[in-house]
Amino acid sequence: MNAPRSFLTLMLALSWSSTAMAADVVKIALTGPFSGGSAPMGVSMRDGSKLAISQINKKGGIDVAGKKMKIEIIERDDEGKNDRGALIAQEVSSMNDVSAVIGTVNTGIAIMGDKYYVQKGIVKIISPAAGSASMTQWSKAGIQDLPIFRFAAHDGIQSQMVVEQAVKLGATKVAVLHDDTNYGVSGRDDLLSQIRNQGGKLKVVAIEKFAIGDKDMTGQLMKAKIAGAQAILIWGIGPELAAVASGKKKLGYNVPMIGGWTLSMSNFIDTAGPAGNGALMPQTFIEDESIARAKPFIQAYHKAYNVNRIPSPVSAAQGYDAALLLAEAIHEAGSAQPSKIKIALENLTGIVKGAIADWKKPWSKWNPANEETHEAFRRSYTVMGKVQNGRVVLANPADKAFLERGSGK
Repeated sequence: MNAPRSFLTLMLALSWSSTAMAADVVKIALTGPFSGGSAPMGVSMRDGSKLAISQINKKGGIDVAGKKMKIEIIERDDEGKNDRGALIAQEVSSMNDVSAVIGTVNTGIAIMGDKYYVQKGIVKIISPAAGSASMTQWSKAGIQDLPIFRFAAHDGIQSQMVVEQAVKLGATKVAVLHDDTNYGVSGRDDLLSQIRNQGGKLKVVAIEKFAIGDKDMTGQLMKAKIAGAQAILIWGIGPELAAVASGKKKLGYNVPMIGGWTLSMSNFIDTAGPAGNGALMPQTFIEDESIARAKPFIQAYHKAYNVNRIPSPVSAAQGYDAALLLAEAIHEAGSAQPSKIKIALENLTGIVKGAIADWKKPWSKWNPANEETHEAFRRSYTVMGKVQNGRVVLANPADKAFLERGSGK
């Protein structure tokens, strides 16, 4: 017979406590694609989190019930592969001394792997994966007590901004292009939903997909062009997005390309070259040292990793702020035990000054009828960026004042 759930929960808590509290450290796992096509996002997220953790450790660590505890990092590279990501989640969730996890870039990995964290009650902050299904899977399943939180502008926010941008630019006919991953399909569905919400302002004249690794998008682009699409709305990852931008240029098809935040990745910008100029995407962070709030983080990241450009600034800043928020939750919980950290994350009282914003209670108690209870970002924290000569800049310079405030529009 199976032991009662309450008894199993108690045994897991006691097992975790006896292992973890034996050392004066808090163990946090950082997971993501540190190699492969999604690596600019994964590496930037990891390094942003590590930067925050190093700053915390240099100050002696986290004050946990009057005891200073330093953070110890466990890194796992999922390579952007769903099966590997699921195995890593299974491995990390089986560790009795891990307090929390930050990471996951690819939506498919969150769908396949996060169930292990939920089963064990391990706190996880998803960043920067933005696919809607990463969180809606739990509301659809009716999960009543969820240890998964997200720190990214989800695709519902982004797709709304993308569609509104197309309308703002005067397009009436659009083509929707997407990769065939969970992320791409979820993004396509979000775009189509937002287009329907526009009440007929936009007509979808072509819907085309492509696979990871595809380098020639001529077929998809020709269908869009022949159908009269005045803008390309796109959801995918850097290398394939670059192939679309290059294909547009070869065809002389000079229409706006508007898509998810991944258009800001270095492997899109570098691979597309001049063909990528003008691409538009939602952003939660802009790598611009003239923005006073962003400057200290940008300079610290450049110095720590000896770079003059962050591969994925959004991922790096979100990783940094997520680590700060997690540290604050551990402090407020007075414990490194996952169940207590989860409650603290839902009820944060302190204001955390991050690279992106001053965060005040970004999450609340999980409600399966409203995924936004465990979503930190709202539309007001997101701006439109634009690729310009190898960098992402503000599409609307007036948004600089909002980014300076870091408190929502």
